[in-house]
Amino acid sequence: MAVSSVRILGTGQLLELQRRLRSAGHENIRSSMQRRIRRAAEPLRDDLQSSIRGLSIRSAGRGSGQRGGRSPTTRPLRASIAQAIRISVRTGGNPGARVWVDKGLLPPDIPMGVLNRLNEGRLRHPVFGNRRRWAQQTATPLWWDGPVRRHTPRMTAEVARVLDDVRRRIE
Repeated sequence: MAVSSVRILGTGQLLELQRRLRSAGHENIRSSMQRRIRRAAEPLRDDLQSSIRGLSIRSAGRGSGQRGGRSPTTRPLRASIAQAIRISVRTGGNPGARVWVDKGLLPPDIPMGVLNRLNEGRLRHPVFGNRRRWAQQTATPLWWDGPVRRHTPRMTAEVARVLDDVRRRIE
């Protein structure tokens, strides 16, 4: 599975609830619902951030006679990816919670393909930007999929509980 956004949806229930909230004019209930759904997604975001920060990326090492040197980049790869992980909650058109990597917050030299390859457990990149020389590195696979699988049942149950609470408050 590629790194993509994770959505917890109860679309039918949320749409019906949203219509009822709008007609009843309960703005504080709606903001409370959004806050609680966001809180349900925060442990997943935190786990994904710690997963990428603690990701072990290993290299095959240099062969004899090959030069090494300082990295040409001044910012850490894993920390940059961790900072780009976001949560969005919508109660409108496509309601639900979404945990995703914001491409706009990633540095321009880190494409989304890098995240997908890291999730697969490998990373291939040019050596110091030289496109004629490439390095292959390995990483612990499933930095994205593992936490998502662990947190999805809890998040789904929490969103269902929030919906039930809001439904009870409206009726």
